[in-house]
Amino acid sequence: MQSEGGPIRPRMRLSFVLQNTLSSAVTFTGLGLHSGQMARMTVRPAPADHGIWFRRTDLGGALVPAHWDAVTPSRLCTVIENADGVSVSTIEHVMAALAGSGVHNALIDIDGPEVPILDGSAVPFVAGFLDAGIEGLESPVRAIRVLKPVEVREGDAVARLEPAEMLEIDFRIDFADAAIGQQAHRLNMANGAFVRELSDSRTFCRQADVDAMREKGLALGGTLENAVVFDGDRVLSPGGLRHADEPVRHKMLDAVGDLALAGGPILGRYTGVRAGHALTNRLLRALFADPDAWCAVACGPQTFGKLPGVGVHPGDLPVARA
Repeated sequence: MQSEGGPIRPRMRLSFVLQNTLSSAVTFTGLGLHSGQMARMTVRPAPADHGIWFRRTDLGGALVPAHWDAVTPSRLCTVIENADGVSVSTIEHVMAALAGSGVHNALIDIDGPEVPILDGSAVPFVAGFLDAGIEGLESPVRAIRVLKPVEVREGDAVARLEPAEMLEIDFRIDFADAAIGQQAHRLNMANGAFVRELSDSRTFCRQADVDAMREKGLALGGTLENAVVFDGDRVLSPGGLRHADEPVRHKMLDAVGDLALAGGPILGRYTGVRAGHALTNRLLRALFADPDAWCAVACGPQTFGKLPGVGVHPGDLPVARA
């Protein structure tokens, strides 16, 4: 990872919270979790109202929007695709890091089809963004306010959005493996909570799932250093868990990244029960399909402390991962 240092300057203008971008570019290099291909990804500053876009430098600079309606079906990760079929996969961790750091605009150059997995969490991305510096732009943040409950289901899995004053994540999981079992956690994402509480939680899987994925040509870049692997009542990854409930915290991290594809910060409560990437995207599609379920709002002073990333600083990074 390479970056250029810079100060963090959250800003307001009159009665609006201003959008942010990076002060300088930051580069990350590593393997893709599923492809096993080495990728170099540079996250660059972008102007106000640009949003988040990926640019495939290996394919002539083809642009792919990081937006809910560009998501293409995939069970194991979040994949976005443009109208020409150019895609970028496993974007959820870097999207969570951008949202959790309060970065609303960025152009992401990548020379391959998959975002580097790094250590399996979002914390290397967050550390890079904070080191590069975050600065305000001359345009207000426009958030998505949830006005009424919206819910989607698939079997025992549920994803739900309902009104709340800030983004809240409530997640529950249930695995047969004794080392995971039933876990539940709930957090609001204000005041750096994502960085402190969720950013270092790593992707996880069961050893049986690893074997099955590799038979299908997936998880080719997965190692015990970039994923937590469970086998019954054992944690196979060296050093064990970073949190006793690291699996459910990682599911919350994924949800933050997938909700970041809404096109603006969400003001609402997300509840996930055994939910995954595909179900969260279905939830966003259901939300935006109902014009009575949401509205766009320019964020004023009363919202300032409720947005993810507002006031985040390097001291919020988990000490062992900074």
